[in-house]
Amino acid sequence: MTQTTQQLTFEEYLSYDDGTDIRYEWVDGELYPMTPATRQHGRIIFYLARLLAGEIQRLGQAWELGLGDVGVQTTERRVRIPDLCVLTLEQAQVIENIAAILTTPPLLVVEIVSPESIRRDYRTKRSEYAAVGIPEYWIVDLLAQKSSILQLEEGFYDVYEFTGQASLVSPTFAELTLRPDQILRGI
Repeated sequence: MTQTTQQLTFEEYLSYDDGTDIRYEWVDGELYPMTPATRQHGRIIFYLARLLAGEIQRLGQAWELGLGDVGVQTTERRVRIPDLCVLTLEQAQVIENIAAILTTPPLLVVEIVSPESIRRDYRTKRSEYAAVGIPEYWIVDLLAQKSSILQLEEGFYDVYEFTGQASLVSPTFAELTLRPDQILRGI
């Protein structure tokens, strides 16, 4: 992923439009283009979105999903765009008619690892998401054929890795039955 060399303020980032469909994360004033997803990547996002939307409805929660269209401000000079996030109704209302950048932590974020995002998803975003207090962070790793659920405890993430047909354990969706092999196939 190649960043721009142009320095932007947060306000400039919020209104930035280069006339393309490219999404950008904002890191220390620079734009980092998000690599377009593979078809498998997209299939996993939509599979998880359908599953989580159904679970949100079943639980009767006033939560909404962001599908790569909601940013999370992780520091004064950084905005990350997770592949999927679960936000409260209040958060959704705040960003209804403005740039969709959360300044409060969503309930859960999901990142699908791609070859160019390994370090960013496992290290950089992990520390940033923990610092802003995101209680649950899922990492779906197609390359390693595993899914990890990170739970925030006293400012740090405890990591629980799942492979094959082992059932994932999510604090946010405690009754959800989901296996890594299902996620990785997107079915």
